Amino acid sequence: MKIAVMGAAGRMGRELIRAIAAEPGCTVSGATETPGSSVLGKDIGELAGLEHLGIAVTSDAAAVIAAADAIVDFTIPKASVEFARLAASSGTADIIGTTGFDAEGLAAIADAAKRTPIVKAGNMSLGLNLLQALTRQVAAALGNDYDIEIVEMHHRAKIDAPSGTALMLGEAAAAGRKIALEDHSVRVRDGHTGPRRAGDIGFATLRGGSVVGDHTVIFAGEGERIELTHRAADRGIFARGAVKAALWSKGRAPGLYAMTDVLGI
Repeated sequence: MKIAVMGAAGRMGRELIRAIAAEPGCTVSGATETPGSSVLGKDIGELAGLEHLGIAVTSDAAAVIAAADAIVDFTIPKASVEFARLAASSGTADIIGTTGFDAEGLAAIADAAKRTPIVKAGNMSLGLNLLQALTRQVAAALGNDYDIEIVEMHHRAKIDAPSGTALMLGEAAAAGRKIALEDHSVRVRDGHTGPRRAGDIGFATLRGGSVVGDHTVIFAGEGERIELTHRAADRGIFARGAVKAALWSKGRAPGLYAMTDVLGI
C-alpha cells in the first residue's frame, strides 16, 4: 500500500515515515512540507534517520496525494482541511490525527468524507481508544452521582487546549450519560466560580517539558474516587495506529470513521 506523509519534518512526520517503512506491505510513496521549508528536496529516509529511500520531500501536496493510496496527516487544522479536500478529489483515503478543528473545519472534513474514506481521531493509540470505551461504560454505570474531571498534560510546544484526546474522552463520558458535551463542558475555572454544577464534565490542562501525552479521567463520588489513566511515552504508538488505520481504510466505502471502527471496539 502506498502511503504518503503530510508534514514530514515534524516529530510525528518522522515517526510516521519510520512506521510506514517498517510495516510489511507498505511503502512511503511521498512526503510534503510547507513552501520554504528547509527540508524540501531532502530524502525522506535520511530525514527520518533511515537509509536513503529515493523520495524527496516536496511542497506539491496535490501531486503527492493523487499518487498515494492513503495519506497520514498530523499537521494543523487549516492544512488538514485542504488535504482532505484534495484526498476527496482523488479518492485517496485520509488518516487525520490533527486536533484543534473549529466547527467549520469539522464540517469541511465531513463533506470530504462523502467522497473518500476518512479516519479521524484525536488519538490513534490502541490503549487510549480502549480508555475511551471504558470511560463511556463507567460514565453510563455510575450516572450523575459521580463528578467527572479530565486531566491532561502535554509538552510545552502543544498549541491546542484541551487536547483532542481529552475532548475525545469528554465526548465518551457524555455519550455514556446520554448528554451533549457542549452543554456540560467546563474548560476553565478562575475566581469565585461557586459550587460545582451537577452533571458537568470538567477539563484541566497542563503543559510543560517533553511530555508526550498523559490523560486521566476521574470519577469522584462521595467517599471514593475512580481514576482511569493512559500515559504515552513514545510517539511511535500514534504512528503505528495511523498506519493500522491506513491499512484498514483500503477498499472502504466513503465515510467518516474513528479509530474505534478500525479497532472494532
